[in-house]
Amino acid sequence: MKGRSIVIAGEWQSPYVHAIANKLNAALGNVGQTVFYSAPVEASPVDHLASITDLALDMAKGEVDSLIILGGVNPVYSAPADLKFAEAMKKVPFIVHHGLYKDETAIQSHWHVPAAHFLESWDDAKAHDGTASIVQPLIAPLYEGKTAQEVLTTFTKNPSLSAYEIVKNYWTGGAKGGEIEKTWRRALNDGIIAGSGSGSGVPGIGGNGSVANSLPAIQNPIPDTFDIVFRPDSTIFDGRYANNGWLQEMPKPISTLTWDNAALVSQATAKKLKLHAVLQFEGAQYDADVIHIEVDGLSVNAPIWIAPGQPDDTITLYLGYGREQAGHVGNGLGFNAGRIRTTKNYWFATGAKVTKKDQTYPLAATQVQFTMEDRDPVRAINFSDYKKDLNYVHEKNGHGWLEEPSKDDGFFPRYEYKGYAWGMTIDLNSCIGCNACMIACVAENNIPVVGKEQVLRHRQMHWIRVDRYFTGAAEDPETYFQPVPCQQCEEAPCELVCPVDATSHSAEGLNDMTYNRCVGTRYCSNNCPYKVRRFNFLLFQDWTTPQFKMARNPEVTVRSRGVMEKCTYCVQRIQDAKIQSEKANRRVRDGDIVTACEAACPTDAIVFGDINDPNSRVARLKTDTRNYALLGDLNTHPRTTYLGVVRNPNPEITRIIDPRLNKEAEIL
Repeated sequence: MKGRSIVIAGEWQSPYVHAIANKLNAALGNVGQTVFYSAPVEASPVDHLASITDLALDMAKGEVDSLIILGGVNPVYSAPADLKFAEAMKKVPFIVHHGLYKDETAIQSHWHVPAAHFLESWDDAKAHDGTASIVQPLIAPLYEGKTAQEVLTTFTKNPSLSAYEIVKNYWTGGAKGGEIEKTWRRALNDGIIAGSGSGSGVPGIGGNGSVANSLPAIQNPIPDTFDIVFRPDSTIFDGRYANNGWLQEMPKPISTLTWDNAALVSQATAKKLKLHAVLQFEGAQYDADVIHIEVDGLSVNAPIWIAPGQPDDTITLYLGYGREQAGHVGNGLGFNAGRIRTTKNYWFATGAKVTKKDQTYPLAATQVQFTMEDRDPVRAINFSDYKKDLNYVHEKNGHGWLEEPSKDDGFFPRYEYKGYAWGMTIDLNSCIGCNACMIACVAENNIPVVGKEQVLRHRQMHWIRVDRYFTGAAEDPETYFQPVPCQQCEEAPCELVCPVDATSHSAEGLNDMTYNRCVGTRYCSNNCPYKVRRFNFLLFQDWTTPQFKMARNPEVTVRSRGVMEKCTYCVQRIQDAKIQSEKANRRVRDGDIVTACEAACPTDAIVFGDINDPNSRVARLKTDTRNYALLGDLNTHPRTTYLGVVRNPNPEITRIIDPRLNKEAEIL
């Protein structure tokens, strides 16, 4: 319907592609309905690529006397390779670098000013519509770091102003006398600066409005060459987060790689170049062939990863790796794709020559770890079929899924949960595989980083994993994601085999762990069909560094070597909510408890609550026809259940007409 759709261009696409998207949204009546435009936050938008190019040229000519680099940017590492930024810096007499880390750029600067973390800083920020807000610090600077405003102020008549004074003076500049403090207090209380929004607008597309006229000329492909696509990494972005162990160990959504980047190629491309990524079954190690990529005289070596859905004759390279001054965690990981990234080939490159090297590289991927023996865990159907069969997730015939046993089945009498009965649903229709739930769980529950060597041995400690599945043809597959925490089984196989009763059931349905009772037999892990229990093979936690104590959640035990651990449904949050409700002389209300994974989920796919409350959201979702138990045929009666996938593809939108080629092109 008109005004009910949306056309989105990729963030890294060229201006003419965004112009096409804008014109399509206007033609579909989406503007003002599903699409809203706002004026740029920057008063005078800058072409940053052109700006840094001009700076590099001026430095190379010796025309720059002083250079101040603010905000932790790292052009020595991230600037286009053809600018030769590091060489140009040598001709600048005075360079000051301001940042959180002593990175590649800081090493080549004359002065490095430690930056205050944003949680330590008074600052301001603007929303997409230009509305300004005051950023207040949560903690005093630990290492006497300075904000960018304080560094710039040292070059003014008032060099000793604090960040607080700078921000306050700016936003109360129009107030007079006694109104200054009142204006400031109101801004802090409201969280925004009244009347600071910049309004809205509709972007133009230039010229006479003909998007087709703005399309670049098509060049004939060069035989036996490849296209290169550069993308920021899904975890460490452009390398600025390379020293964050949480992010390095978090699997990439599609490849599930950790601690490395790789050159993504299609199966057809791999076959053409005789490339392989061979899994070593004694671990999770892929011995991947290494390729040599050369573009416009620049080259880089990279291990390959064969990715379903990757276009043929196209190689995707992820930025952010190959750092030399990232820190103890990030140094020496992966390869630097920026070595062949230039001002001309900033996001895309053509005419690349690729050759196979006589060497392999070990890659650590997690998808092959903790598998559930090909038991078809994700249940999906098209909407047209769903209308004919609303109970498709429970069908034994037709879809191949096993019938779930009745709750009356089992060897033991059923326990009646008279008080609270905690449960969770995960909507696989909504899950996008972003892994936000995983990183939130790590932060909430003091989960350690184990490193690449231990990941290769199946020893990562994540309490929730996000499995990824492909169906259909390798050239154009459908992709599904499934978060798998502890299922909190009512008939838990892990509890029966623990010789010291370290894992047991609570009166509210939680499968609890008593850490100081665990002797590390790992019988529970062997008996868990979901493979969601983790064992501390080594002392992964650092108990001596004082700063780490401040980063941990004091409400969660820090586990030691030889202890089994797993998801607890954030029992600390459950207990806190129960205490608060008892103080108010009431039951815990629906929504009072939000688990860490639920709070972080951007698509609201995870819902937690009391299933004994028929009005709770989780109880209602468990009555949905799409609700099913993972491996329900095992009769474990898990408290975590899933909502099956219903896809609704439009059969008419399967092909498009490319106006430049005047022929049909497949949508990928």
